[in-house]
Order: sequence, then structure tokens, then C-alpha cells
Amino acid sequence: MKYLANPTETKEVLRRFGFDTKKKYGQNFLIDENTVRKIVEKSGVTKEDCVLEIGPGIGTMTQILCENAKKVVAVEIDTGLIPVLEETLSGFENVTVINKDILKCDIGELAKEYNEGRPFKVVANLPYYITTPIIMGLLEEASDHIESLTIMIQKEVADRINAEPGTKDYGALTLAVNYYSEIKKVADVSASCFMPRPNVDSTVISLLVYMEKPVKVNDEKGLFKLIKAAFAQRRKTMINSVSAVTDHSKEEIKSALELIGKPENIRGETLSLQEFAALSDMLSVQKNNGM
Repeated sequence: MKYLANPTETKEVLRRFGFDTKKKYGQNFLIDENTVRKIVEKSGVTKEDCVLEIGPGIGTMTQILCENAKKVVAVEIDTGLIPVLEETLSGFENVTVINKDILKCDIGELAKEYNEGRPFKVVANLPYYITTPIIMGLLEEASDHIESLTIMIQKEVADRINAEPGTKDYGALTLAVNYYSEIKKVADVSASCFMPRPNVDSTVISLLVYMEKPVKVNDEKGLFKLIKAAFAQRRKTMINSVSAVTDHSKEEIKSALELIGKPENIRGETLSLQEFAALSDMLSVQKNNGM
């Protein structure tokens, strides 16, 4: 079986089909076989697994996933790539290509149809322009149907996801992804491993979706509303930033901070997920008690 993970074959496939990459879809095809194989290896995919691949492109990684998985469901938004995939994946019977926007897919329905309702392992080289919406969409709306995500993303986004409290990269995205999954960095990937070559480097990360969240919170929506408010204006203290965009008064926030042992001049960027959860619960109790 010929693999497409090299510049010569990729160019030939694109030339034969007269395909031009589209910036609006953030198309950067992997042309380094070692990187492709490493992503598949680190995903832990076995013959027991059904893989959901987002953005298969010309089928570079899909081919290797098909060799390792029981079933591959590849969702590709670009209609122009469907004829390419029909050819490059013609040797495999365990793959289904769906021409659709992943953000408009019902992952639960896909799991029922293709994996007997069991969770997918997601593997993807995600387009930079829509990385965060895809990650958060999958975690927020479909985490019950996903076992893990092994994804190639922009290095800058990976740094934000994997940041520590008190650092410049730490923010709402960090906290949200940590709430839903255990994060592991797999590898950094040079821009030279793609065609066309992007202006930035990439990172592969693994997100193992929690069966039980790492923090218990009374009001999940309230927690994320609090987190979003805390980072809306990073330079402001929690009291000022949260009171400006929520219905919590400065006195309520000050009191809640004192009760969890935090000073009134603290900023959101220094609080851990556990501390945000404690603060959220304290504010919730105050509201319920009419304090």
C-alpha cells in the first residue's frame, strides 16, 4: 500500500485531481510519514476502536488509521476532496467518508450508527482557523460520546491549553479543557511537515476525556460564566472583572473570596480550576440564601 505522507505523492495526487488548497478551510496537508505514524501510535487506536477523524484531507492519516482501527468515520467539509478520498481510500473497506461540517454533526447519532453507541477515539489534524470551536464543541456537546482526542493544533493554542496558573497563556480555554479532560503533550511538529507550509509550528496533544470531572460544582454553567468573566479583562481584579459582567456585586465577590481564603485584589489568572469551582459554589450559595 502506498502512503501519501510525502511531498512527491501529495503533489501528484493534488495535480491529478486539479485540486487547489483553500485558505478558508485552513488546508495544510501532512507530508511527513513519521509524524503521521506517531499521531496514530499515540492515539492508542486498536482493532477494537472506531475512530472519528476530522478533516481527512487527501487521506494521508486515514490510510494508517484504517490499518489500525476497526472502523474509521472521516468527516470532511470540502466537497472537492471527496473524489480524492474515494481513490486514496479505495483499498479499505472499514472507512466511511461523510461530506459535512463537523460542527454540524450529531456525534451521538454517529456513534449509534457506526459504533453501536460506544464512544469514539477522535484523531485529527485540525485547521487552525477553527481549532478552539471544534475542541470546545466536542467537549461541551459530545464528551459522553468521545473517549479521547489526539489532535494536531497550532502550537500557540496548545500552549494555552497546557498553561499553568499565573502565566500569560493561562486563561478560560485552559480551564475549560482541563475541566473535561486530562491533557498530555505528545510532540511539537515543524511547519516543514506540511504542504502548503503554514506560518507557525504545530503541536500534537492528547485529551483523555474524564468519566468523572476533576471538580464537583453545583452550577456548571455558573462556573463557566464566572471563568469567562474573570478573563474578560485580565488586568482587572476578580472583584472588578466579575462584577462588571455578572449579577454578582463587588461585596458578594469580596465575601466569597474571603471565605475561600483569597485576598480581594486577586486576579483570575492566578486561580486554579479547583479554586474557581469553590468560588462559584460560594457565590451560588450566597445567591440562594439572599446574601
